[in-house]
This record gives sequence, structure tokens and C-alpha cells, in this order.
Amino acid sequence: MQIMKPLTTEIKSRGQLTIPKKIRIMGHLEEGQVVSIIPVGDSVIITPRRLELDEARREIRKLLKASRLSEEDLLKGLQEERERLYQETYGKKNR
Repeated sequence: MQIMKPLTTEIKSRGQLTIPKKIRIMGHLEEGQVVSIIPVGDSVIITPRRLELDEARREIRKLLKASRLSEEDLLKGLQEERERLYQETYGKKNR
């Protein structure tokens, strides 16, 4: 683990906090990523939130519902995309 000196930032009026770039890079934090904020005494720990399998399934179901795709349509599209990528990478299949 790399140790670095503390960096200072300011909490804005709406409670927004900018995490300095060096810390975002070290923590592999990216724009739009969900993080967990854990209070520990008078400090907080900010850590990337990892999707649990059940939560990931719920998110996939929401996306399918919003896009009005069936699971079959999604799987068919994935198969077509794999075939296209295979063709681009290796050329025609020998059958």
C-alpha cells in the first residue's frame, strides 16, 4: 500500500466533495461509480461499492424492462455480436 501525505479539499454547499485526482487514481475510482461511505468515529472511509450478484441481477432486469428486450432477444443479440467479432478477428468460420 502506498502511503501519501493527506490532501485537503472542501465540502461544497450541497454537501458535494471533490476527491483529489491522485486519490481517485490510487483507489480506482471512476466517474459515475457508486461508492460506500462508512462513518468511523469522527472520520469516514470511502470505498468502491462492489455489486453483489443479486443486486447485479436486479439491475439487469431493470435494464431489460426499460429497453423492452426479452432475455431471448438479449441472448440472441449477444450471439450475433460474438459472431460479428469472430468474423472481424478471424475471418469466416470453417464449417
